[in-house]
Amino acid sequence: MDKLEKWVRIRIRLVGFCFLVAFSFIVVRAFQLQVLGQEEWQKRAERQHQKIISLTPRRGTIFDQSGEELALSVEVDSIYIEPQKVTDPDRVASALASALSLSKASIRKKIKSKKSFLWLKRQVTERESGKVRASELAGIGFIKEHQRFYPNSEIGAHVIGFTGIDPKGLEGLELGYDSVMLGQGGYLVVERDALGRGMGSGDKVVKGEQEGADLYLTLDKNIQYVAEKELAAGVAGAGAKGGSVVVIDPRTGRVLAMANQPVYNPNAIGSYRPYQWRNRAVCDTYEPGSTLKIFLMAAALNEGLVTPGTIVDCEKGSYAVGGKVIHDHHAYGKITAAEVIKVSSNIGAAKVGKALERDRMYSYLTDFGFGSSTGIDLPGESPGLLREPSAWFEIDLAAIAFGQGMTVTPLQLARAAAAIANDGTLMSMPIVEKIVNDRGELVEQRKPEAVKQVVTPEVARQVRNMMAMAVGDGGTGTLAAVPGFVVAGKTGTAQKVDPVTGGYSVDKRVASFVGMVPAEDPQLVVLVVVDEPAKHVYGGLVAAPVFSKIATQALRYLKISPTLPGAVDPLPPLPVEEALAQPVQAVIEPVEAGSLVMPDCIGMSYRQVLQTMAKNGLNIKLRGSGRVVKQSPLPGRAICYSNEVWVKLASPN
Repeated sequence: MDKLEKWVRIRIRLVGFCFLVAFSFIVVRAFQLQVLGQEEWQKRAERQHQKIISLTPRRGTIFDQSGEELALSVEVDSIYIEPQKVTDPDRVASALASALSLSKASIRKKIKSKKSFLWLKRQVTERESGKVRASELAGIGFIKEHQRFYPNSEIGAHVIGFTGIDPKGLEGLELGYDSVMLGQGGYLVVERDALGRGMGSGDKVVKGEQEGADLYLTLDKNIQYVAEKELAAGVAGAGAKGGSVVVIDPRTGRVLAMANQPVYNPNAIGSYRPYQWRNRAVCDTYEPGSTLKIFLMAAALNEGLVTPGTIVDCEKGSYAVGGKVIHDHHAYGKITAAEVIKVSSNIGAAKVGKALERDRMYSYLTDFGFGSSTGIDLPGESPGLLREPSAWFEIDLAAIAFGQGMTVTPLQLARAAAAIANDGTLMSMPIVEKIVNDRGELVEQRKPEAVKQVVTPEVARQVRNMMAMAVGDGGTGTLAAVPGFVVAGKTGTAQKVDPVTGGYSVDKRVASFVGMVPAEDPQLVVLVVVDEPAKHVYGGLVAAPVFSKIATQALRYLKISPTLPGAVDPLPPLPVEEALAQPVQAVIEPVEAGSLVMPDCIGMSYRQVLQTMAKNGLNIKLRGSGRVVKQSPLPGRAICYSNEVWVKLASPN
């Protein structure tokens, strides 16, 4: 009996212990759920009776170096429908189809949907929004979202890039700095019942906690415009496939302009093909041809292998190397090393390359930045192609000496030329100069940095003197002359590789010219590359004139005085502001003639004009800064589809 009682007590205690353990687990779990996990479960409960719709966040603004807006976000309406609240489906479908240019069938399909929320059309024009608001339709709502706008249309498009409706960056800086500029978007909260049906007004908007940061670029909008205008004219005049221009301040390495052809308007990206979006200056590679000779000569001078007066035998225009025969365009005999650059002798370059030999030539070319990316903060940059010297045959050494057998990007070559202009110092070149957050605080500042002293200042000056001979009488680049200045430059004409045969094309060429001005103290380096010119194929005939026009206008804009004694600039002052005011075709929807009128913008600020543009569904060309002093058309005048629309802003002074 005692044993039985003892066993019963043990079982009672065991059961009690089990209950105690179970109760402890329940208490702990309850504490986790009700105290520690309160926020999470509260959110889950809210999600059961709320629908969250993400809204487009406001992206940061992109400015040029002087604070001119290149890309910004403006507020526009987005229209949505709550199908359960629509009381007159036929009237709603007819009104929306007319106002938003949508099909009645697609609208009726959304009205019949079991969902509590559907977008009808996002980022609509003020006209579209006004028509829908005037109809006072039940179940239709409006939300303010941010739409990306590019006030200068094509200017700088390949650098800036563009966004989607999200608005995620898809090209250029918009893509490369997407996370920096995007910020945190707000969201729309739609209440719903247990069956998922919409309740309440459905217009509770929660704003994002942080807006995107702003970017300040090294680009100068005015120089960018000049580069794009002259490149477009040069490419069209040569009947070429495309082209690129890079303008650099060699003292700092700052990229002042980067232009490409063909170009596109990021405000109407759907009208262009993907190949037009490509930034050729950083993505495309080509054989540099004779422009590489300046770096070859710099290396030989720096090594003490030649002097500007060293005699080089150019073999009367024909020279056998490694089983191949190299030719010059003219039968040169014995000329100086300086004249090798002046007349662009391939044979002379091959002999200088032989004096350097493989390893030293390769070392100098890599020091100038060839064969590797420049590090510029733009997506898609190509490193070019420069094989290891162990893979060079004798003919490769000779070919690379005059710019064949390797590839470069326009940006690489412009940067290397800027090192010659900067007394032999290669500079870093970020295109984003500073980043400022939404509170106006400086997040990051990027200052010019010297990467490497490639050649001595004396050698750099000697090379510039040789390049000046190439632009002087008897040189290959005489058409690159700039009134009032000594120009140092070098032409280049390279055959393109035929992708079918694998050899050089018979008729396809890349014509180029790289120059610096003033030659004695360069403040601008300009590279012009023209792809597949159809009329003339030589760099001196195709690219050099484009250089001259860009350099002439840029020097005048920068107020750099002529350096030649007694020089008088024969050209009238460049009206850069007037040029930027050249009106462009307004990007608006086709409407009946006279249905739109030009608003009165006189006295408005830059931002007020942008708000007016968004309100009226117009794309007005802006230039200058301050307040509007002039506009076209005049206030109250009708705007038709083909009208030219622009405003001019100026400071009070």
